[in-house]
Amino acid sequence: MAMKQDLPKLQAYLRKRFNNPGLKVVMPPKKTDMGEVFIGDDMIGTLTLDDEDGEVCYQLQMAILDIDLEGF
Repeated sequence: MAMKQDLPKLQAYLRKRFNNPGLKVVMPPKKTDMGEVFIGDDMIGTLTLDDEDGEVCYQLQMAILDIDLEGF
């Protein structure tokens, strides 16, 4: 299964879940199982496809650096 066909649904889901209509999911060139998640120009994480044993799952991975937490 390719992730590309689900990109519009994944983007709509994440926009609703994070209450952010500016969030976008784009697929890097030459990738079929990974998307990059952006808010504005900032990439906030990656979205990967896990299609094991016929069950499809998407995983969002987001790294938060200690410098990102300064001021909170």
